[in-house]
Amino acid sequence: MQELRSSREVNVDGFLRDALQVKAHLARYLSLSLEELETRLPSSTDDLADLHPGAFRPEDATEFYEDKVGTGHLLELAAWHLSSADYIADTLRLQGMAARGQVLDFGGGIGTHALSAAALRAVDHVWFVDLNPHNQAFVQQRAEVMGLTHKLSVHRDLESTGDVCFDAVVCLDVLEHLPDPSVQLREFHRRMAPNAIALLNWYFFKGHNGEYPFHFDEPALIDCFFRTLQGQFLEVFHPLLITARLYEKI
Repeated sequence: MQELRSSREVNVDGFLRDALQVKAHLARYLSLSLEELETRLPSSTDDLADLHPGAFRPEDATEFYEDKVGTGHLLELAAWHLSSADYIADTLRLQGMAARGQVLDFGGGIGTHALSAAALRAVDHVWFVDLNPHNQAFVQQRAEVMGLTHKLSVHRDLESTGDVCFDAVVCLDVLEHLPDPSVQLREFHRRMAPNAIALLNWYFFKGHNGEYPFHFDEPALIDCFFRTLQGQFLEVFHPLLITARLYEKI
C-alpha cells in the first residue's frame, strides 16, 4: 500500500486567502468588473438550478453539461469554493499527500485541484478533463496566468487523453452527476497504474426538497456503485475528517 506523504507542500494558505485568485481570474474571463462579479456570485446557485429542465433523463446529461449550463457553472463553482473554503482546503491537503506522476482530474470544474496538483513537485503532469467548454477555457487561462501550462493540459473527455496510465485520479463532486457512475469507476480502474490512488467523493441524493436536481439517486444505481467500488478499490486511511476518501487500485 502506498505511503502517504506530508501535505506541507500544498499552498493551502493561498487557497484560503482568495481561492487561488478565482475572483480576479473569473472577472477577467467573463469580462466583468470585480463589482459586477460580486453581485452575480450570491445568486449563482439558484441561477444554475433554474437551467435544470425538470424531467432530467440520464441520456441528456452529457448534452446538458456540455451545451446548456454555459458560464453559469463557473459562477456557481466559484461561489461554492469561496463559501466552502475550509472543506476544500482539506481536500487539497489530501491531494497533496497522494498525488504524484501522471494525475487525472476528472470533471475538474474551475480547476482548483488541477492547478494545485500541477504545482506539486511530485506531479509530472495533470490531465484536466471537463465537458463544459467554458470550464476548459477558463482553466487554460488560469494555468497561463499561474505559469503552469507546461504541467497541465485541458481535455473534453477521458478518451482524448490518449493511452496515459494514471498514477493518481481526482474525481470530486462528479460521480453523483453521472447516469452510470459504476462504468466510470471501472474506466478509472482500467486507466490506473499499479498501486495508483484515487481521491473520490460523491453525494447520491436529490435533497429532501429537491435542492440537488442535478444528482442521480436511484437505489439500484447506488447499490451497483458501491459493489463496484468495493470490488475494485481498497480504502486508504487518512487523518482528515472530510467526506472525500482515498482508494488504492486492487
